[in-house]
Amino acid sequence: MEIAIQALLLLLGFTMLGKGADWFVEGAAGIASRFGISELIIGLTIVAMGTSAPEAAVSIAASFGGSAGITVGNILGSNIMNILVILGLTALVKPLPVDKGTIKVEMPIVILATAALYLMAKDGVLSFIDGALLSAFFISYLAKLCLEAKKGQPQLELPETVAATKPEEEPKNSLLHDIIWTIGGGAIILVGSNVTVDAAVALAKFFGMSDRIIGLTIVALGTSLPELFTSVTAARKGNVDIAVGNIVGSNLFNILFVVGISSMIIPIPFAEAFMPDMYWCLGSAVVLFVFAWTKATIERWEGAAMLAAYAGYLLMIW
Repeated sequence: MEIAIQALLLLLGFTMLGKGADWFVEGAAGIASRFGISELIIGLTIVAMGTSAPEAAVSIAASFGGSAGITVGNILGSNIMNILVILGLTALVKPLPVDKGTIKVEMPIVILATAALYLMAKDGVLSFIDGALLSAFFISYLAKLCLEAKKGQPQLELPETVAATKPEEEPKNSLLHDIIWTIGGGAIILVGSNVTVDAAVALAKFFGMSDRIIGLTIVALGTSLPELFTSVTAARKGNVDIAVGNIVGSNLFNILFVVGISSMIIPIPFAEAFMPDMYWCLGSAVVLFVFAWTKATIERWEGAAMLAAYAGYLLMIW
C-alpha cells in the first residue's frame, strides 16, 4: 500500500511540475518582453534561480542533516543531468540556437566554476573558505548581469536564419497577470518538486539504493525536473533563450550558490568515490560548449549524442 501511495505522489508531482513550468515560462517571457529585458537575462537569473530552488533546499537541508552524499551527489548529478538529459531532450524537441554571448561568456564561466569546484574538492573536503570563494564569485556574476540589464542588453547575436524570423511581439497580457503567472508557476514547481523528490527517495530506499546513487540519480532527477519541464516548455513555445539560459544559469547557481552556502554552513566531506562524477560534470560542460560553438546551435543529433552519453554514465555508476 505504501509503495502505491508513493507512486501516486510521484505522478502528482510530475503533473504539478508540468503545469507550473507552463505558467512560469509564460509569465517570465511576458515580463522580459514588457520591460525590454532579453529572455537570456531572464533565463540566466529569475528562471534559473527559480528552477534551482529544489537543489538549494535539498542540499542545504542535507548539509544540516550531515548527509554529505546527498548534498554532493545532488549537485553533481543535477548538473550532469541538466546538460546531457535536459538540453539533450530539449534539442530533440527543437534545435536550440544559442546566443553568441552565452557561448563566449556564460559557458566558459560554467567550465571555470566546475574546474574550481574540482580543485577545491581534491583535498577531500569543501571548507568554509571554499564556500566563501564560490559565494563571492556568485555575487560578482549576479552584479555583472544586473549591470547588463540596467544598461539595456544589446540585441542577441543569434544565427542569421533565426534572427530574421524572430518576430517582435507586443505583450499579450497585463503586467499583473505575468507577475502572478511567474510567482504562481514557480510556487507550483517548488511544491511539485518536493512531492516528487520525497516520493522518489522513498521508493529508492525501499529498493535498497545507496545514498550516493540516490543523490546522483533519483534526487538529481527530482530536483532537475523544474529545469526539464521549463526548458522543454520554453523551447516548444519558441523561447529558446530561456531554454538555454535556464540550464546555464542553473548550473552556475548550483555550484556557486548552493555548494557555496552549503559548505559555509558546515564543511562538506567530498568522498573519493565522487571524483569520476566530478569528471563527468566537467566533461559535460565542455561538451555543451563545443556543441554550441559549432553553428551557434545545438542540433538534434547533438541532443541525441548527449542522451547517449548520459546512458553510458548511468551504466558506469550503477
